[in-house]
Amino acid sequence: MAVPVAFFAVFFAYPVTAIVARGLKADGVWQLGRIGDVLAQSDVRQVLWFTTWQALVSTALTLVIALPGAYVLARFDFPGRQLLRAVVTVPFVLPTVVVGTAFMALVGRGGLLDELWGVRLDTTVWAILLAHVFFNYAVVVRTVGGLWGQLDPRQEEAARMLGASRFTAWRTVTLPALAPAVAAAALMVFLFTFTSFGVVQILGGPTFATLEVEIYRQTSEIFDLSTAAVLTMIQFVAVGAILALHAWTVRRRETALRLVDASMTARRPRGGGQWALLAGVVATVAVLLLLPLAVLVERSFGDAGAGYYRALTRDDGGVFLVAPIEAVGNSLQYAALATVIAVLIGSLASVALTRRDAGRLVRGFDALLMLPLGVSAVTVGFGFLIALDEPPLDLRSSWILVPLAQALVGVPFVVRTMLPVLRAVDVRLREAAAVLGASPWRAWREVDLPMVRRAMLIAAGFAFAVSLGEFGATVFIARPDHPTLPVAVARLLGRPGDLNYGQAMALSTILMIVCAVALLALERLRTDRSGEF
Repeated sequence: MAVPVAFFAVFFAYPVTAIVARGLKADGVWQLGRIGDVLAQSDVRQVLWFTTWQALVSTALTLVIALPGAYVLARFDFPGRQLLRAVVTVPFVLPTVVVGTAFMALVGRGGLLDELWGVRLDTTVWAILLAHVFFNYAVVVRTVGGLWGQLDPRQEEAARMLGASRFTAWRTVTLPALAPAVAAAALMVFLFTFTSFGVVQILGGPTFATLEVEIYRQTSEIFDLSTAAVLTMIQFVAVGAILALHAWTVRRRETALRLVDASMTARRPRGGGQWALLAGVVATVAVLLLLPLAVLVERSFGDAGAGYYRALTRDDGGVFLVAPIEAVGNSLQYAALATVIAVLIGSLASVALTRRDAGRLVRGFDALLMLPLGVSAVTVGFGFLIALDEPPLDLRSSWILVPLAQALVGVPFVVRTMLPVLRAVDVRLREAAAVLGASPWRAWREVDLPMVRRAMLIAAGFAFAVSLGEFGATVFIARPDHPTLPVAVARLLGRPGDLNYGQAMALSTILMIVCAVALLALERLRTDRSGEF
């Protein structure tokens, strides 16, 4: 446990604390009165209000649109089910910069809807809300659908035999059992939308800003570290509360239900109503999830054919110090190293959390591992520059900062994927190996590893995908001569001109394809019991 704790202490807690202290301390004295001054600003209150209500609306829309998909993938067995499941999950592993770019191509100025019907949503909040539904659709389908598929359908059938209507049986039997999973999914969607950065940064423009976007503006544009520190503290408290609620709902889900093998509950659709529901879900996936990505690919070619892709190989001396295409190689190298780090740290943490002698303090570390998903990545990235600039950790100019920041985001996915599988390993097998003289390391290698190897590969794939798309921290620490793909896309979009726009679309398409290929490879490895994602 010492290695994961040390990693998070040095590369997460220390940078965040350093940046907050830099903003709220003057001459060694904490300026806590600055908190009230910041909250008294009308523009800050407007940011807080927008952050909260757009997260609530995004969560509600995602639940309404995604719950039918969760039911279909949990209860129906039909040709193409695994492919549909993979397609649904692709948006979740896409970088937020790609999601924002895709919706800009669909609903923005000069986008598909603008060209066909003169409809533009880039000046309204609807573009942001739809992009959030696009991104979080898989969270609901995976979380709720995973449990729904394991609920024993005979309980609902028994209620029907006793005279209950189909809706009454669902409302009184299935819905209460699903409530913890729905609550957990809702909280995760709220967390991701409350801390949204890349989507709002691209689609929100100067009009709309979440807390994360405002922290970025205060840090990099206005250079007001005290305001940024206060906003970071507010976001930290909010994220902590959300994660505490999420942990409580997960415990309810794990302890209150009797589950069956999910493969035994899926049946072929029967009757016109079920086939219509399946068709509706497929249509929703096609319009909401596939159409923006298809438009993104189309815009990457535009009227220039492959010209935008060819332009990526040339260094125009403007946006980058190198040709934009080099961002692809940089991102792959950084993500590969970040994956190694995340799997190592996440595996050690997972093993420690499953030990029978783990105390309450160790178990509490499980919740802390989720904090990098919600705490301001902008603060972490800028904190790297502020805190890691003195020996023995003088890393400000080192390339290793990028994979370290990416690994912080990857570790929670590794833990959430491996932990349920490790908990399912029969402890008597380890005890038998110990009785036969095996050391703890050999017992883990010969007992646990064969059982968790598949989950470890899945965890590595998720860590690789999310590392490729990390943007909030990387935007500060990626060097101009070694940009990553998300940073390159954002910088190209920030410059006027069709060539820059087209190159941004081309890079986004490349990034989307790499993430989609990684996800499809994971689906070939996945089993219904391979973790929570």
